[in-house]
Amino acid sequence: MSPCLALDDVHVRLGRAAQAALSGVTLRVQVGERVALVGANGSGKSTLLRVLMGLLPVQQGQIWRAPDLRVALVFQQPYLLRMSALHNVALALWWQGRPWRQARERAQQALHAVGLGGCAHRPARTLSGGQQQRLALARAWAQQPHVWLLDEPTASLDPHASAEVEALIRAFAAGAAPADLAPAAPGQQAAQGRTLVFSSHHLGQVRRLASRVVYLEAGRIRADVPVDVFFDAQRLGQHSREALAFLQAEMP
Repeated sequence: MSPCLALDDVHVRLGRAAQAALSGVTLRVQVGERVALVGANGSGKSTLLRVLMGLLPVQQGQIWRAPDLRVALVFQQPYLLRMSALHNVALALWWQGRPWRQARERAQQALHAVGLGGCAHRPARTLSGGQQQRLALARAWAQQPHVWLLDEPTASLDPHASAEVEALIRAFAAGAAPADLAPAAPGQQAAQGRTLVFSSHHLGQVRRLASRVVYLEAGRIRADVPVDVFFDAQRLGQHSREALAFLQAEMP
């Protein structure tokens, strides 16, 4: 396995007071990994995702990305334009240089992929919370990212909508092609698993989706372990007392 994203001793300060949001973060994300970021509010999860996306400058340290790496970030509250669901997806592709007709066709495929084909011409902001999150996933999927960055993707959704979104995340991270899209042409490489980095307060979701867990506290990484180690209190305690305390407080 080879890394697609890497941070070395990264420090980020935010606001006029230059408050430390990340301090000395060193992280390697390997191709095909599913990395969950966990920690209390304000621990640095969202900041780390934005740094990986390139949306925030760092005051110290280095960031490395694999050449030609395509990365998509889906926010907890996705920003949607005051236009149809179809145009919300198509415009993102058009801004990247695709011809408008091709962008519309790809956008329609993406909406079908997330079960919103019948909502293509509805104003995006009138969709339900679960539908808006699926629309954001469609917009990301249409860009064919190598790396998915997700910030609390199901935090504000009811259990049914959360399950739907989680199923889509699992399918897209696995590289699964929607059934309504044409299969790969002869000789064309089949879809491969994508790299996933996501933040979540739902530890059940972390257990289901992640292969690795990174625990943050006050902008620092306090534990970076395989998912089975994170949910084993005895082994986790050997790595990080802080992470163990968090797990014991969150789990029944």
